[in-house]
Amino acid sequence: MAGRTARLVLLAGAAALASGSQGDREPVYRDCVHRCEERNCSGGALRHFRSRQPIYMSLAGWTCQDDCKYECMWVTVGLYLKEGHKVPQFHGKWPFSRFLFFQEPASAMASFLNGLASLVMLCRYHTSVPASSPMYPTCVAFAWVSLNAWFWSTVFHTKDTDLTEKMDYFCASTVILHSVYLCCVSFLEDDSLYLLKESEAKFKLD
Repeated sequence: MAGRTARLVLLAGAAALASGSQGDREPVYRDCVHRCEERNCSGGALRHFRSRQPIYMSLAGWTCQDDCKYECMWVTVGLYLKEGHKVPQFHGKWPFSRFLFFQEPASAMASFLNGLASLVMLCRYHTSVPASSPMYPTCVAFAWVSLNAWFWSTVFHTKDTDLTEKMDYFCASTVILHSVYLCCVSFLEDDSLYLLKESEAKFKLD
């Protein structure tokens, strides 16, 4: 009975954590978002919002509801700081100041630069290593897996949605799995070359 109770408590705690973060659970935040959406996100007010929204924001997928959440997030942060509390998280993330259509400018730029570095190294690998070399296809495949992961990381930090979040985490996981695969294949390849050289040396002695 005690073990069952403990499991229920743990499940309840996990559900509470999954339901949101401290900031977006605050009544002031929820009330602010509700009032903002009622005032700006329907009818003529919505048409007015869309008419004054920059084209790059709409192309990036920023909606009226997203704008309300962003503005109310900073209203809530301001109240927290005014009361001497620490800055809370919202929807599992720390607040970041938006720049143009980038939700997290620094993270998006870092992901883009990492992807660019991977692309440069792939081009150098293509020009420096013969295609007939051992492990060539495996290394090239790993480079493309990494490029794909950095692409989705950049997209995710630009605009956080359910799709971009899942793609970011899934592609990051594929990089880890491919790294393990690359390590194992490289080890087996080195071991095979060692055995081959050993056999050749023995054959020459005979």
